[in-house]
Amino acid sequence: MIKKPEEDTVEIPSSINILTYNCWGLKYLAKWRSERLTAIGRSLATNVPTPEVVGLQECWTQEDYLSIRKQTRHILPHGKFYFSGIFGGGLAILSKWPIVESNMVRYPLNGRPTAFFRGDWFVGKGVACASIQLGPGRQNIIEVFNTHLHAPYEREPSDSYLCHRTAQAWEIARLMRGAVERGHLVLGLGDFNMVPLSLAHQLITTHAPVQDVWRVLHPESSLGASSQPAERARDKGIPSARYNLQENGATCDSILNTWRWGKQQQKALFKGEVIAVDPYALDPRAKRLDYIFFGNGSSTSSDSAPWRIQSAKIGMTERHPSLNCSLSDHFSVEATITRVPKSHTFASDRLPDRRSTHEQTNDSALRALTNASLHPTLYTSYNASPTSSLLPPTLPRTPSPPTTNISSSSSPSTARLPSGTYTEILTLVSTYKDREYRQRRLRLSHFVSSVVISIICFTGIWWSNHAGVSFMLVLVSTLNFGAGVIDGLIGGLFVGSELRALREFEWEMENAKAIAQQCEIRAELAGTVGAQDSHNNYLCLETRDDDDKMGPEEGEENREVEKELWEKVRGSEEYGGNEKIRKGSIGVT
Repeated sequence: MIKKPEEDTVEIPSSINILTYNCWGLKYLAKWRSERLTAIGRSLATNVPTPEVVGLQECWTQEDYLSIRKQTRHILPHGKFYFSGIFGGGLAILSKWPIVESNMVRYPLNGRPTAFFRGDWFVGKGVACASIQLGPGRQNIIEVFNTHLHAPYEREPSDSYLCHRTAQAWEIARLMRGAVERGHLVLGLGDFNMVPLSLAHQLITTHAPVQDVWRVLHPESSLGASSQPAERARDKGIPSARYNLQENGATCDSILNTWRWGKQQQKALFKGEVIAVDPYALDPRAKRLDYIFFGNGSSTSSDSAPWRIQSAKIGMTERHPSLNCSLSDHFSVEATITRVPKSHTFASDRLPDRRSTHEQTNDSALRALTNASLHPTLYTSYNASPTSSLLPPTLPRTPSPPTTNISSSSSPSTARLPSGTYTEILTLVSTYKDREYRQRRLRLSHFVSSVVISIICFTGIWWSNHAGVSFMLVLVSTLNFGAGVIDGLIGGLFVGSELRALREFEWEMENAKAIAQQCEIRAELAGTVGAQDSHNNYLCLETRDDDDKMGPEEGEENREVEKELWEKVRGSEEYGGNEKIRKGSIGVT
């Protein structure tokens, strides 16, 4: 879909307000879906600051999308609902500015059809892409990527879908990287179903390259729920619900969200009982699953000023005015980015004072905890509490991070993952492939056995003189053969397709690992520094002491040392398992 914007009438904004929100709009399954999504539309329309680019997830029906569009059209006149899969992708993008191009990119790996009770495979998850025209000229484009990664139905590392989710993170990272390299401002929005610094998170922030907005402003924020290993290792204790909102950016499983309460509490709430939640109560399960990623590619154009991250907060935490339930089982993430004048020097671009920032957002953020009119005691208690006291008295307060430059890099990041991380991903892929090969053999064996059983049943019918026996044999044969055919189709077609997609992902990880290993090898030589090429995934290194800058003898000596090191590495146990390293040939994805 391509539209021509009216370039002469478009002014380039100095700031952009961004919002991402999982609406929990599952048709027939989500309680009070229509009422809640109507309230979500009203909340978006009255939100402060006014949202200008919005990514919605789990907005499954056209009815709900049109309801939200109707209520927000005066602030978000442009929008796109994305169609994907059997039941739709649940993704939508709303914008203050014209959407001049859009498409839906399906994930090659996205669950299994046998898990029909989970539904990820049937909804066709992918990336909703939109190009938004900010001003005249192709350089004034925002490329928005809205997604919802595969849900984690099991605990890591036992989550059998972790491989799919990691592969999906790689796919959206490649899309965002391409947009950054085109010189466009990039926004990655969505429910990524991952915790900070997980494998998927590392792939996105390293390969895109984009920044996790919340982590830029809150570098000491949590790495998951307080019970998860990564967070336990930090030994920060159990945070309060308020601290999770304001510092950790928790969007899911908060005690402040009524859909995460126990059944007894929910029953009482649905009967009309007013239940207040102490914002200083311990909140052990809350975690951050929703993200805004930001990539600043605009400075590649001489006419464009770079953008920087100004602020971020958790929003949409208020309750439904009449139902008294949370609007969704997630909270929103909201951020503001501002345009930096060309004369601005990033050395003086510092984080705002943390206390004043929280004071400015306290009213809107904590009216979020409960409806003020329904829970005046809680709201008063909140405002009466000191802004800095976010943790319970028994817990140490996380110190404010040091003053930092928060401007986003405008060129592809020079950061790269260590080869060990790729090894971990490849091990994950290998384990999952073994599982799928076993599943394939079992399903195809079931198909063959069903054919044999059906033949036996029909033979029995031929020799049977009893109608009842014949009927039972026909029934058994039909049901057995039907199940066998389904299993055969899944094992022969779907699993085969999944394994081919896994091989593609595995090759890309092997290639990235080989390049990372090359970087590590070269880094062992004196005076090397990592670099990235703007057209390739990782063109590894530029040497500080280039052979051209050396004398003939020094240059020759350096080449001999490098050759000797390469010979050792190719034969070593650590690197010997990589065919591309041994052969010295590495392709570029």
